[in-house]
Amino acid sequence: MRQRNRLAAPGRGDYKAPSWNGRTGRLRPPNLSHKSEHIERPMAIERTFSIIKPDATRRNLTGGINAVIEKAGLKIVAQKRVRWTRAQAEKFYEEHKARPFYGELCDFMTSGPIVLQVLEGEDAIAKYRDVMGATDPKEAKDGTIRKLFAVSKGENSSHGSDSAASAEREIAMNFRLDEIVG
Repeated sequence: MRQRNRLAAPGRGDYKAPSWNGRTGRLRPPNLSHKSEHIERPMAIERTFSIIKPDATRRNLTGGINAVIEKAGLKIVAQKRVRWTRAQAEKFYEEHKARPFYGELCDFMTSGPIVLQVLEGEDAIAKYRDVMGATDPKEAKDGTIRKLFAVSKGENSSHGSDSAASAEREIAMNFRLDEIVG
């Protein structure tokens, strides 16, 4: 007598193994239907650029902000505390040169020390933007960096890259390869 696999689908002699869910990090039960299966693949590890701005460093909030970043599953692979010159701020925010807030933004970013960071993790760019929250802390969701720490829309405690191209440019502008050690 042929033994039937106890894990086989009822009425079928074939075994379908559970599959890995890359989003949740858990095994997904086998799909025993006759519909085509959608296999989730883990997201790629990305790097993004972050700045803890002068309003936050002035209030000694670097550790609190880092805790929120790490709790979200992002790894800090490079970090340094610096004070930008006017020329560095103008170069960094060059894309905003025609906007009315450009001069005020450069003044603010040179008003005190800032903490530059490279963050790494699955879908790091989008994840960090979610962790930062809306630019205006009044509109930011509870638990986000800007809701917890920002003073105002202008003094919003953090910056994060908005795309892969921006992340690459901003990281290269602020870190040498040998400074990224994660």
